[in-house]
Amino acid sequence: MGGPCDLVFEGGGVKGIGLAGAFFELYKQGYRPECVAGTSAGAITAALVAVGYSGEELEDLVLNHMQFPLFADRPRVHLLGAAGEVIELLKDRGLHSGDYFHNWIGERLKEKGKTTFGQLRDETAKGTPREYKLRVIASDLTDHSMLVLPDDAPKLGVEPDDLLIADAVRMSMSIPIFFDPVIRTNKKDGIRHMIVDGGMLSNYPIWLFDAKGRDPNFPTFGMLLVAPDQKDPLLPHPPAASEADGMPSPIGYVKAIADTMMEAHDRFYVEQANFVRTIPIPTCGVTTTQFGITKQQTEALFKSGRTAAEGFLESWDFGKYVAKFRKGAPPGRGEGMLD
Repeated sequence: MGGPCDLVFEGGGVKGIGLAGAFFELYKQGYRPECVAGTSAGAITAALVAVGYSGEELEDLVLNHMQFPLFADRPRVHLLGAAGEVIELLKDRGLHSGDYFHNWIGERLKEKGKTTFGQLRDETAKGTPREYKLRVIASDLTDHSMLVLPDDAPKLGVEPDDLLIADAVRMSMSIPIFFDPVIRTNKKDGIRHMIVDGGMLSNYPIWLFDAKGRDPNFPTFGMLLVAPDQKDPLLPHPPAASEADGMPSPIGYVKAIADTMMEAHDRFYVEQANFVRTIPIPTCGVTTTQFGITKQQTEALFKSGRTAAEGFLESWDFGKYVAKFRKGAPPGRGEGMLD
């Protein structure tokens, strides 16, 4: 039981608490990450795992020390209501600065003594997708392109080894409208890059560490966040009842567009071979930007991740997966899984 594995975490804002729960169970059952990747909230979990947080340490951090309401910093717009939101959005292109989170993740990384991607580099894997233990996905609105960091750091005028992990994660979790985008100027060419949540282009990069032209030596597990009682985990989340029952405000309308883009993109491209290695985590009705989440909801969502991973591992068989999906042409959607 257990052994080495690669891990890929989907984005999902506050719902990402479930990702930590799933990692806790994987770690408990003896799985140890080699390379990890994530988008948005998934990038937060991936970064903490990459620098050495154990399952138990992550559990303690999430359940006892994360003050989620503080992540929604700069609470000024309520003074002017909807008009204030519009002003704030036009001024900074986001409703919250993200400064509290940036400082918070930076401190957590310092506690493990690893703050730059150069400290997560494997010299023996130079020039391969496994050169860095961590990959973070972000979206560059200036170039209309996806950034896989630290590989694409030179586009921002930074050497991959020198890129701060906290900066990359802050870029990746810049939920459009909710958080200010990150603006980075490439000092070599003077181009200013506006960077937002990686979920705009790839919310579930399960493909990042796949072996090419050979059988994998160990599995890649993906963690996907799904709505309660969702019939098809590969479809976007249904809207919450409060959103479906009435028309949203102008800001709510724009937020809904952004949420739909981030959640729907990759799910239609998750082939059966990828879903077989995916742990679907029910999100207990928690929404992406529900930073006022209660302790009871936090505990329930963490437990949901644990339960999902436990159930997944009961039927997981790496040998059968390789035999069915990694030798010859992969089967099409609709054929049997691991039976």
